[in-house]
Amino acid sequence: MSLADPVLVEVVRGDAVECVHRGAAVVCDADGRVVFSLGDIDRSIYPRSAIKTLQALPLIESGAADRYGFGNKEVALACSSHGGEPRHVETSAGMLAKAGLDEAALECGAHWPSGAAATHALARSGGKPSALHNNCSGKHAGFLCLACAEDIDPKGYVGIGHRVQRFVAEAVGEVTGHRLDRDTAIGTDGCSIPTYAVPLAKLAHGFARLATGHGVGPERAKAFGRLRAACAAEPFMVAGSGRFCTDVMLLLGGRAFVKTGAEGVFCAALPEQGLGIALKCADGASRASEVMMAALIAKLLPMDEAEAAKFRRFVRPTMKNWNGITVGEIRPTFS
Repeated sequence: MSLADPVLVEVVRGDAVECVHRGAAVVCDADGRVVFSLGDIDRSIYPRSAIKTLQALPLIESGAADRYGFGNKEVALACSSHGGEPRHVETSAGMLAKAGLDEAALECGAHWPSGAAATHALARSGGKPSALHNNCSGKHAGFLCLACAEDIDPKGYVGIGHRVQRFVAEAVGEVTGHRLDRDTAIGTDGCSIPTYAVPLAKLAHGFARLATGHGVGPERAKAFGRLRAACAAEPFMVAGSGRFCTDVMLLLGGRAFVKTGAEGVFCAALPEQGLGIALKCADGASRASEVMMAALIAKLLPMDEAEAAKFRRFVRPTMKNWNGITVGEIRPTFS
């Protein structure tokens, strides 16, 4: 991101600003019209895990999710960056089992659960992390189930030339209106699948389409509705205990779909307003991208007094030291 991007978040300790975070943010409607923006919104970024819901489209549209009898928890997990808690792991394993596979088929790599409690519990039990604990195992289980349902050899499904990844790239390109091809900057994500650079404004447009189903045809609109409904019904599966995405959707229900990505990326869909949001914190700090997203939602989504009071902790989170003493806050600089 550009150093010309404005300061969007301040970290305050006591009476002084201790740290600032620059970034860019954009809100679009389903016609692609920009209704609000800050910073460089035309520069391409890697959206990382923020677009897992778009990457899950082929799982729904192909009929694979229906073939394997997936309900809300499986569909939500396919969109997730989960904390590796027991229910996440069990659901990932269950998805694979329905396709006749096990964790050995996963090509996302293994890591300890991202949730501290789950990590401590696994270590105390003498267990070791597996690919099922990877925060992307639900998405990968979805990819594998797609391959099996389409009679595609699942081996190497993370490769850019594999048919599964071609289906995914095609869906993301169509929804965002940004063609993903060899002329686009391409990297490898943390879970080993390809990640394509997309302009921030195009991502917001794509999420406005996710919010409304406008401009994508009736079958894709139906798939979007199913994905949103699953995440609203099972927000724990999208992230986990104490996580921003889960907590916000627990509070707001189907009125907001939010999804984080690595390196300070965040996307959201607001169905009632027909809007999509995409943002990036320039230095990749999640604490800042969460405040940026919360501030935008607070401005765009009408809330009653009780709801607004509960939501305020996301917009201006307090900082406490190890003795539990409040020492400062993180706050947005824009309105």
